[in-house]
Amino acid sequence: MPAQTPSTRPQALAALRQIARALSAAWDLDTTLDLIVRKTTEVMHVDSCAIYLLDPDGETLRLRATTGLARRAIGRATLNVGEGMTGYAVRRNQPIYATHAQNDPHFKWVEEADETAFHSLLAVPLVLETKPLGALNVQTIAPHAFSAAEIEVLSLIGDLAAGALAKAQLYDSQRRQIDELQALAQVSAAVTSPQYLDDMLDLVTEMAARTMEAAVCSIFLLDEDGTHLELRSARRTTSPYRPRPPLPLGEGVTGQVAVTGTPIYVRDVTLDGRYKGAELARSEGLVSLLSVPLSVRDRVIGVFNCYTASEREFSSEQRALFITLANQTALAIENVRLVTNAAIVRETHHRIKNNLQTVAMLMQLQIPEAERLDTRHVLETNIHRIHSIAAVHEALSERGFTLVEVKDVLQRITRMMVESMVGPHQQITIQVQGETLLLPSRAATALTLVVNELVQNALEHAFRGCARGRVDISVGRSPQEIVVLVRDDGVGLPDTLPHSLGLEIAQTLVREDLRGQMKFNRLPHGTEVSIRLPRAIEAAA
Repeated sequence: MPAQTPSTRPQALAALRQIARALSAAWDLDTTLDLIVRKTTEVMHVDSCAIYLLDPDGETLRLRATTGLARRAIGRATLNVGEGMTGYAVRRNQPIYATHAQNDPHFKWVEEADETAFHSLLAVPLVLETKPLGALNVQTIAPHAFSAAEIEVLSLIGDLAAGALAKAQLYDSQRRQIDELQALAQVSAAVTSPQYLDDMLDLVTEMAARTMEAAVCSIFLLDEDGTHLELRSARRTTSPYRPRPPLPLGEGVTGQVAVTGTPIYVRDVTLDGRYKGAELARSEGLVSLLSVPLSVRDRVIGVFNCYTASEREFSSEQRALFITLANQTALAIENVRLVTNAAIVRETHHRIKNNLQTVAMLMQLQIPEAERLDTRHVLETNIHRIHSIAAVHEALSERGFTLVEVKDVLQRITRMMVESMVGPHQQITIQVQGETLLLPSRAATALTLVVNELVQNALEHAFRGCARGRVDISVGRSPQEIVVLVRDDGVGLPDTLPHSLGLEIAQTLVREDLRGQMKFNRLPHGTEVSIRLPRAIEAAA
């Protein structure tokens, strides 16, 4: 833009009116910033225009919009107040310019901005009344001596921009407050709705990540022993977040927050020695961290973490919002646990009642043959049945009353059988192998009782007169069936399968409770019993 003469002044006024008209139509901050740099580049006939805004700390200028610098630098490139020509303009509260900017003593290269092509620079502060907001600068590729008129026009644009930015920041602040209130209302609705704990935590971390404009929000909860923190939920917007192993109490930033009950802010987790897993965070693109305790009545039950993808100083409002979310979440966790515990008590009562009825039914079946049955044998048989049911309940309690790992239960009950049923002069081994099989409690109890009856039958009859022997239990799947094989290397099946209450019980359980089939097969050395069950029992309640 040439020096202002009476003939060119109307052009400058028209340009300013154009910018003022455009700014009056803008509301949100990002739209306003983009409009200012585009219109300024157009009316000033320059190759680049950039706006730096002050961070909440009042010391850092952050690149927020540009037409000529590298786009990747937006939000990342920073200058301290007084640093570089742009920072110096803010400190002095007056314009600064240079035809050959790189020779100016105040010049500083801005990382990632790709400024090497530019020679001349003019920067003006953005000030509203006496409050600094940031700076506006323009650059040219060809060397250019900025005239007094050009400096005046850019200063006027800066004044217009400052007012528009203040309006946009106020608008964004009000919109953010509304969003925060809506987020709190959503969290309140989520934490008071009837749902499982993990589902509720996932919903909270997802809303928190969106509300806090975070890369990742995660929740760690104390384990039952109170010695470790376990990752229970992590929701991300832009960054990956891999599973974390349990964290010992007091270790790392998260562990310290759990011990002290005090929030901790880390500007850059990749550089802070307190943070464990800096390499992992670096690979995931995580930078700043706000970590706050989840507390109920001065008792810390976990930690709520908020990560950003770029360096950020959380404002007092953001910290207050996140702490409020944490407090609500902690109360919700406690409520869900109380409800869950009550439900578990009811479910436990229901299952124990049903299983006691099963034991009573099995004993009742033995009554017609009581006169010819050996009392000791009857008692031992029923003890093993009760142990089988007890092993299922033990597995349920360890997994949180959800599903039973059948192979693990079978290993437990077969160990007990070897200890109690194998004679002192025999060497009988029982091996359980195959796939992991998770079943609901009812199906798991029935299948465990079936295998219990078959193994007891093998130990009683297959190894008579044998000094050693082996029983193999195999668990597997096909696309349509679950297949369980019980194989022994004993004396084999007789020509006619004798009547046995235990085998009758096993066949009834397979047919009626498990909707499957059981078949006896003669082997060259021993017997095999195959149990084939439909895969549908894996999902049955």
